Amino acid sequence: MEKHESHHEHSHGYSIYILVWLALMALTAITVAVAGMNIGRFTVATALVIAGFKAYLVLTIFMHLRSETKTFVVFVIVALLFLGISFVLLFSDYSFH
Repeated sequence: MEKHESHHEHSHGYSIYILVWLALMALTAITVAVAGMNIGRFTVATALVIAGFKAYLVLTIFMHLRSETKTFVVFVIVALLFLGISFVLLFSDYSFH
């Protein structure tokens, strides 16, 4: 029986990985700097927004999510949606205790 395999060629070189790594390091430094500031309840929200952007960079560049099939992308989005719902429920429960 004949196997049909599809391999996607990734057209970007090492320079994009270096740029994304530098962006991740810069965003980590910003997260640490924001943690040291006294901006009240926006500290956690800012850290979560930065972490979400960092996760987006890792998913699209390092894990090659852009070149995956649409079905796989839907599975990842559903998993992230359930993770987001879990965080909302966790923080809403935590804020009322």
